[in-house]
Amino acid sequence: MTTRRTPLPGVGTQFDFGTESGHHVSVVVHNDGRRFLGFYGADDPDACLLSVPLGPEEATALAHLLDAEPIDAVRTDGIDLVTEHIPVGARSPYVGRALGDTGARTRTGASIVAVLRRTGAHPSPGPGFRLATGDTLVAVGTREGVDALAGIIAGG
Repeated sequence: MTTRRTPLPGVGTQFDFGTESGHHVSVVVHNDGRRFLGFYGADDPDACLLSVPLGPEEATALAHLLDAEPIDAVRTDGIDLVTEHIPVGARSPYVGRALGDTGARTRTGASIVAVLRRTGAHPSPGPGFRLATGDTLVAVGTREGVDALAGIIAGG
């Protein structure tokens, strides 16, 4: 399988690939972060059969479902650690607030080791790092701690 990347001036970038069954799948990533999945028939690679718009949270969720090698767990000397990606949704009470406001480590024991943003990765973010809708937190901790952190970020 080969992936073709095509710049779309003023719009974003289109990524195309063909499946083993002969279908053509396209992902268009707009400059503003929107994403669209396009599905094409094997008989006409230029006719889009279906286009599905995805918001940032939906794109992240789909990527996790499709990931052939997800980051699940790391075992260190008999201690179970989990590494997970936690999306920051539009309804999170921490959008626009500093990372330190979450009290993540104190409240859950889990650590936020990086923040992934559309513009790039931010490793080892400090307590003053401001969260934004669409960010993905890379968290490490026990299963219970990471689950608790996900609940806090979601506003639960």
